[in-house]
Amino acid sequence: MWHVIITLALLVSLRAVDPFLLESSRLSFFDFLQRGQDVKTSEQIVLIDIDEQTLEKFGQYPIPRETMADEIAKLNNSILGINILLSEPDRFGGDDYLADTLFNMNAIVAIAPSAKTNTEYRPTGTGYATFGEVGAEEIRPPLSGMLFAQESIMESVIGYGTISSTPDADGITRRIPLLENFEGRLYPAIALDMLRVAAGDISYQIKTDELGIRFVRIPKFEVIPTDDMGNVNIAFWNEFKRYSFTEIDQIPAGSIAILGATFEGSSLISTPIGSMYPHDVQANLLKTMIDGVTIKRLPEFTIYEIGLTILASLLMIFMLSKISILISGIGFGVLAILAIFGANYAFESHFLLFDPIFGVLTLILVFAHGSFVQFYTNFKQKQMIKGQFGTYLSPEMVEMLAKDPSLMKLGGERKEMTFLFMDICGFTPISEFYKNNDDPEGLVHLINEYLNEMTNIILQNGGTIDKYMGDCIMAFWNAPLPCDNHAELAVKSAVEIEAKTNELKEIYRERGLPDINVGTGVNTGDCIVGNMGSESRFDYSVIGDAVNLAARLEATAARGDYKEYKTIISSFTNDLIDIPTESIGMIKVKGKDEEIEIFTPSYK
Repeated sequence: MWHVIITLALLVSLRAVDPFLLESSRLSFFDFLQRGQDVKTSEQIVLIDIDEQTLEKFGQYPIPRETMADEIAKLNNSILGINILLSEPDRFGGDDYLADTLFNMNAIVAIAPSAKTNTEYRPTGTGYATFGEVGAEEIRPPLSGMLFAQESIMESVIGYGTISSTPDADGITRRIPLLENFEGRLYPAIALDMLRVAAGDISYQIKTDELGIRFVRIPKFEVIPTDDMGNVNIAFWNEFKRYSFTEIDQIPAGSIAILGATFEGSSLISTPIGSMYPHDVQANLLKTMIDGVTIKRLPEFTIYEIGLTILASLLMIFMLSKISILISGIGFGVLAILAIFGANYAFESHFLLFDPIFGVLTLILVFAHGSFVQFYTNFKQKQMIKGQFGTYLSPEMVEMLAKDPSLMKLGGERKEMTFLFMDICGFTPISEFYKNNDDPEGLVHLINEYLNEMTNIILQNGGTIDKYMGDCIMAFWNAPLPCDNHAELAVKSAVEIEAKTNELKEIYRERGLPDINVGTGVNTGDCIVGNMGSESRFDYSVIGDAVNLAARLEATAARGDYKEYKTIISSFTNDLIDIPTESIGMIKVKGKDEEIEIFTPSYK
């Protein structure tokens, strides 16, 4: 799983760089959270649209300012935000007429950041005070220019504010700066100044610290938290009643109205819920501040997200290394759902913006990589098991080991086992027969034919073929798979080997071959079983005195005084079986001082 941990480290490094695709996916999720909110309808804030109906009645845009003044005058005791620039002189000379009309109203006009400034005039401006060690003017980047409304209009209105935004990397506007810095002086956003007028205040308070701007406050209104640069995230789930510019007289008294252009060809702004007209955006900002909605995305959230992603990914890696892919997949699904629902809950309950996308994408890649590693490791392990055991275990047993490698313990294990040694007696006459007939290939074919039959008997009885030694077979039971009746199966195999040999003798006799016999020795005892050999070459085998005794018994069977006893089993094996046997004496085997009793199966 180190490969997967390296993948995780690379993904975390990628998040630290935060390329566009990651940032875009994160922002898209935040937009999804906004679109999931219930729509709230504002009764107080209304929109006035200079629409196609307006142009049809009053002619081309811009509308003559005398005409604009006459229509605006129909507002009844309302606050008016003019979200269109009046930076150029009216071609009909109606600026003063409009200024006189606005003087008697609660009107706020738009000013706009620009690459140039349209006039040397500077408004006196709304007062503000900064609380903190750092001045807010030092935090907001300075603008190179500002477009103001005509001087007479600026002097007549109760307030003014900027119409600017801070689009994110994908070009979508999600936040707006409440303050802009021009020539060392701060100018409020138009929505903020409308709120000030609605609250009946004459100034602002700005709180800063060494990290940036903390909040903006209108003394008679609640604190408006901002990010470090003084931006406010907008809640775009609001709905406002709209009136055509030709319907101003229908607007209820006491409204907060925002005027903007909506005729065909008017500018649009991309937002989380789709394209909007600029005065729609300002209306949503105003409603966000009035409702006290604070959508937060704090810098430390990134650290929390990366930390939780690392923990979840390490948990996933641990699961993949210890349990099956299926269970790990369920765990992956649970973690991914928790991340998404947790982020959704944080937004629903506290308007906190947590990013689950990076975590989920990381989990997907970690799970995919880890699953591949586990699959590949299991595949190689199964291939190793089949390669190592396929030649001396039955296919069923090999498949059991491949499915559950924990059934065996490689590397050396002490356990009780039963061992069987068998070889062909009278092999020399058969060898001479084929030599005299100049047919060495025939001898090889005969030996392979015979050993194949004996091997099948051993494998069918659950034995493990350890090795072939010329015409001899060494086999054992109870490893690598456990077998409770290992002694019984070993003796059963010996009996069947003798019976099969008798069948083959008839076949070989018909071929004109010399007589053939078999000698088999069986013993049970403790030994060490596991991988034996060198680092470059090893075999799964057994060592121990019990193994040697089985070999000595095989060397005794069907020979000398025991020529009639084709199968000899030790007393250690005899004590463990239910197969009928008879004692055939006591023998002292090479390397042992004490005699042991030996038995042979009874065939009567």
